[in-house]
Amino acid sequence: MQLQIKTNSKEISRRLNKRGKELSASVKRALLITAQEGINIIEDRTRKGQGYKGAFASYTPEYAQFRESRNRRLIPDLQFTGQMLGSMTAKSDRTQAEIFFTRATESAKASGNNKKRPFFGFNRNEENELSKVFFKVLR
Repeated sequence: MQLQIKTNSKEISRRLNKRGKELSASVKRALLITAQEGINIIEDRTRKGQGYKGAFASYTPEYAQFRESRNRRLIPDLQFTGQMLGSMTAKSDRTQAEIFFTRATESAKASGNNKKRPFFGFNRNEENELSKVFFKVLR
């Protein structure tokens, strides 16, 4: 599962031309820090029972009863053991950053969860926040 963030390429090109190689070397670092902030946004929002499209759908009564028997919260937060969200990581190169899951089993869980409770993405406000992080780090 991959996630891409759209950026203002004209602004990036303008800044790259202004500073040249010096700035080009710091783009990879800025992208990685921005991707890590993206992970933080996803984790914080998910912990609150929210996806990038709004509140998560409630658990089925059967699953809610199962969670209760295991002393887990009844607010949909996509965390039972914490392994799925814990396996989320990021990597970057000079042109892009990628947020992904390190283990195939956790990626499969995320894909299934994302169909019913979309969490792996960003709304417009979050994209703007990530853009600000990118340009702040890039300076």
